[in-house]
Amino acid sequence: MQGKIITISRQCGSGGHSIGSELAKKLDVPFYDKEIIEMAAKESGFHQEFVEEQGEHMNGSMLFNIAHHVAYAGRGSYKDYQPLQDQLYFTQVKVIKELAEKGPCVIVGRCADYILRDRNDVLNVFIHADMEHKKNRCLERGQFSEENAEDMIRRRDKLRADHYRYYTDEKWGDSTNYHLCMDSSVFGIEKCVSMIENACRGMYPDS
Repeated sequence: MQGKIITISRQCGSGGHSIGSELAKKLDVPFYDKEIIEMAAKESGFHQEFVEEQGEHMNGSMLFNIAHHVAYAGRGSYKDYQPLQDQLYFTQVKVIKELAEKGPCVIVGRCADYILRDRNDVLNVFIHADMEHKKNRCLERGQFSEENAEDMIRRRDKLRADHYRYYTDEKWGDSTNYHLCMDSSVFGIEKCVSMIENACRGMYPDS
């Protein structure tokens, strides 16, 4: 596949990572999800755990930003005075654009659809699922306990939606922002992979 990029946004527990990983294997292109965390951590100097936690989640705590401003008061460049969340976001923007320039790939999350919006070789996908499916998947993977799974899934999705709204001024999950919106609880992982692959080859028949 020549020069085609697929971004996958996904609800927590919908299987977006698995869909992206399998799709990349079928298309024989690089896959980027956790890899972006490692690259952004190296580029920014932030601890990898911080990048993983804050890379898609909006931290609205005033103390978070006040502490940072106090630490840099009276010294440094404008960049030093940016909230850490903003510094991390713009580092990820740089990393994602550089990955896209390297060639075809599959990128999961991190506002990649918006970051690459000016390119004409990107297929944007949103994966969602019903709560029972998402809950069962998260429990199978040991992400949450039975008692808090539903609340944690909703919380994660709200944090992602807030993060997306803050940096893009768009609504996360709004179908108008994507070429394909798919319910993985209806189609399953393999069928979602197949449909995205077919859509990509349909849009780019020379792929």
